Amino acid sequence: MTKIPVCIFAKPPVAGRVKTRLARSIGESRAAELASAMLRDVWSSVAESPGVLPVLAAAECGDFGIDVPEERVWLQEPGNLGWRIECILRRGLETAPAAIALGADAPLITSLHLRDAINGLQSGDATIGPCHDGGFYLLGLRRCPPRLLTEITWSSEHTRSETEARLASHGMTVAQLGFLTDVDTVADLAQLSGELRKLPAGAAPRTRKWLDETGWSAS
Repeated sequence: MTKIPVCIFAKPPVAGRVKTRLARSIGESRAAELASAMLRDVWSSVAESPGVLPVLAAAECGDFGIDVPEERVWLQEPGNLGWRIECILRRGLETAPAAIALGADAPLITSLHLRDAINGLQSGDATIGPCHDGGFYLLGLRRCPPRLLTEITWSSEHTRSETEARLASHGMTVAQLGFLTDVDTVADLAQLSGELRKLPAGAAPRTRKWLDETGWSAS
């Protein structure tokens, strides 16, 4: 059975170049350390999930702190976020019946979320994983018409609703997953810490370790 590519969108975790909104509150070095921890947790969850092929959708070349085979590092095309997501998903759809784009800053993602995403794609055209801030942490597609994600308002409370409306305008049925927190601001970080307190110790271990070591205790 063909594995579904799960394409994790990430930048090299370099201070001053990742999580810039969060860095204003916690500092550039800590923000980069957190970005690295979250990416490693997300990558591990995907790598341990059956039926999927982990892919690093890299914004640029660099050291990501994870061991990824060269053929599974897919560089993003230049352009806005919508275009970059489209290009990566189309590449995945060249060899698989569906493809999934996943953010590197939602460390509570599990194999159950991915299973539900794939199940949704077996019966519908798209799956979307909503975030509490109005965005989404996951988008899975069975087809990707041209300009599907162009002119979406990114990093907005309306990002998910605009995306869902765009999918519907192309006659695509959309299955929604459970909500997760992606971390862009210090408020997101506080929410993530609170959520981790309610989960078993094995959840997002690298992110949990960073939270504990920096005083954002999640134990």
